[in-house]
Amino acid sequence: MIQVVLFLVTVGLIAAGFVWFADRPGDVIINWMGYRIETSVMVTLLAVVALIVAGILIWSIARAILRSPEQVSLFFRHRRAMRGHLAVSRGLIAIGSGDTRLARRSADEAARLSPGDPLTLLLTAQSAQLAGDRAGAERAFFEMTRHEHTKLLGLRGLYIEAQRRNDVATARRVAAEAAQAEPSLAWAGQAVLDDRCAQGDWNGALQALDGTRASLAKDDYRRKRAVLLTAQALALQDSDREAARVAALDALKLAPGLVPAAVLAGRRLAEAGDTRRAGKVLTAAWRLNPHPDLAEAYADIRPGDTARARLTRMQSLADKSPEDPSAVREGAIAVARAAIDAREFKIARDALAPYLVAPSKRIATLMAELEEAEHGDVGRVREWLGRAMRAAPDPVWTADGVVSDRWRPVSPGGRLDGYEWRVPLSEIGSTHPVVDAPPPPLPVRSPIAAAPAEAVPAEAEGAKPAIPASPPDREAEAPVVTLEASLAPQRPKARPAETRAAEPIIPVVQAPDDPGPETDPYADPVPEKTSADGWSRFKGLFR
Repeated sequence: MIQVVLFLVTVGLIAAGFVWFADRPGDVIINWMGYRIETSVMVTLLAVVALIVAGILIWSIARAILRSPEQVSLFFRHRRAMRGHLAVSRGLIAIGSGDTRLARRSADEAARLSPGDPLTLLLTAQSAQLAGDRAGAERAFFEMTRHEHTKLLGLRGLYIEAQRRNDVATARRVAAEAAQAEPSLAWAGQAVLDDRCAQGDWNGALQALDGTRASLAKDDYRRKRAVLLTAQALALQDSDREAARVAALDALKLAPGLVPAAVLAGRRLAEAGDTRRAGKVLTAAWRLNPHPDLAEAYADIRPGDTARARLTRMQSLADKSPEDPSAVREGAIAVARAAIDAREFKIARDALAPYLVAPSKRIATLMAELEEAEHGDVGRVREWLGRAMRAAPDPVWTADGVVSDRWRPVSPGGRLDGYEWRVPLSEIGSTHPVVDAPPPPLPVRSPIAAAPAEAVPAEAEGAKPAIPASPPDREAEAPVVTLEASLAPQRPKARPAETRAAEPIIPVVQAPDDPGPETDPYADPVPEKTSADGWSRFKGLFR
């Protein structure tokens, strides 16, 4: 609407100008070189306008003639560039689809039409990588480093190629050059950080981490810096204990739940005599992340304390556990450990009692130790050790499928803060025989009329039930039950209706050194093979 109004206003002004000149006629006389020209003002103005238009046309024609070589050259260059762009597009599509021949042919065409173009260099490098030509890819990436706009891309490619051929020195040099050219480059900073960590240069690693701070989230940066400070403290604990304590405390300020930092800080504070502060540090970490290393360090705050004093301290620490089943379980294990050392066996049993239905390896091992310390019952010790062999695994420090006996700042694969306190991957999803839970009570059986069992005297409270005496010929008739025989279907022995007992229970396969369930005195014996034919015995294994 505004443009229409402006157009109408312009036309009106032009028309008004013509009217103004028409209402005011006049003559124009020109004397030049003996010529006299007389005309009106309107004609003079029209002649001037015509001369101006003619001059513009003549200048445009002359300018076009003078610039024609440049325009022709520009036309051919533009046409060549368009063909090169189409070749690059075809090549990139071919790389995405895995067509090696088309990718290489398009790269050669693009290099001929648009040499030095960034996309052409990228296509050449990627087509060489697709074809397995590592040398050609490196040449293309090196050519990229000579151009300002593609320098970082070329360094990235050279870094990847150096990693593929396990050239650590070249990869380190390229990553350092890229980080120096662009400090905020994430991959370069991470590569330098990983290299410093692999060399154990924790000061250099901290500097590299600060260089990549802009590309990291706040929590990620704080966690990584805390891990590096803890690694630095571990490296200094033998040479400079004061610096190790300061570094560990700085790490706890960034990550209060970092177990290795809390353990190291607590031990160094306890060595310096500041047991009060050491207890606060360990307790604060325990509330965030209950861990057996924290419990062990908290128990050793005062090395001269008695076992009962350590037990009291463990009970106080367990009361501060979070309201989480795993945290409560960890506190119970710590109390049981201290109670066994203090020979307070009832406290240990009460602490472990809620977890005995399906104990883990640590709990089963503690129960074996408790049985040995309290009663010296070798049978019960062997039973608990057997259950520990097949019990659910406990969390350990693991990273990249490798289990470590202690925390390490760098995983075997070179990842910073790669170790986690969890169940090893090899144990997740594994199945175990159901032998941890106590066997169900045996059904009540009526005595056999033909061979009544002798009366069994009443048992004392807490004693193991006595096995009733077997008939005289029972032991001679019962053969050794093999694994194949136990898995094969068994036919119950027919009995008269008045003396027939319940069906026999399927036997549980016993592992070595496992006492297993109690022997059933009333179970039917497996019939003995009376045939002396070896072939019959062999076929019996596959029934």
